[in-house]
This record gives sequence, C-alpha cells and structure tokens, in this order.
Amino acid sequence: MPSSKPKVLFLCTGNSARSQMAEGYLRHVAGDQFEALSGGIEPKGMNPLAVEAMNEIGIDISHQKSKDVVSFLGQYVPYVITLCEDAKERCPIFPRTYKFLHWGFDDPAAAKGSHDEKLAVFRRVRDEIANRIDKELVAPQVAQRSGT
Repeated sequence: MPSSKPKVLFLCTGNSARSQMAEGYLRHVAGDQFEALSGGIEPKGMNPLAVEAMNEIGIDISHQKSKDVVSFLGQYVPYVITLCEDAKERCPIFPRTYKFLHWGFDDPAAAKGSHDEKLAVFRRVRDEIANRIDKELVAPQVAQRSGT
C-alpha cells in the first residue's frame, strides 16, 4: 500500500553528504509526517564524515544508500528540494510537484584539512540543513495540525 505521507526528495550532485544528511534528519524528526528520500545527479556513495556527523546527534544514516535521481522519475513527489547549484540546474522535471525549492549549502565533501577540520564543516552544514528543515518543513506542519 502506498504511503499517505507526502514524499520529500532532497537532491544534490553526488548524494553522498548534504542530501543524505537531510534525508536522515527529516526521517528522524518528522518521519510520521513525511516520507524522506534523497538522490543524486551523479551518485558517488555515502561519505563517512556525513555518517559520523549525524551519529553525533543520534541519527544513524549508515544504512542509507546513494541513489540516482532517475530512480524517482515517474513517482509523485510533492516536494523536491535541491541542495546545490548543480542539482538545481540539472534536476529533471517531476510532474505534479507541489513545491520545488532550492536550499544552497556548501559542499562539506570539498572541505580541506585534517579529519577534525573536515568534520567541523560537516557539522556546520548538518546544522544548517537541520535548521532549514525545522523552519520550512516541520514548523509549518505543526502549525497546520494545531490550526494556527
């Protein structure tokens, strides 16, 4: 039986960090309200620093896999959210999408330096993504359910 929850598809180029963190975070905080998905224009596999950064806040994304955006074509996806310029420019058309949003975030996988310096970038981007999800997806749903 298909899910009655609206699908939210997070897209970035490699589906290795930003979109994976967004998928895991939304599933964790609002899995009862949304079906969280992620994909990439050119999937590259999960970045271990994304897994580490999410584990720090109690969210395990190690079971998630990189997926090609084409695997979602033909599905009804009410929310498509691109997380980088490349994905925004190259995103395929999803008919009947209710909201197409672009949230640009730095690519943490491009960070240079030591493990700790790179992880600091992943943490910052993780927190920026979480704040945006809380503000633009979760809070409006809570307000809608409470009638405000």
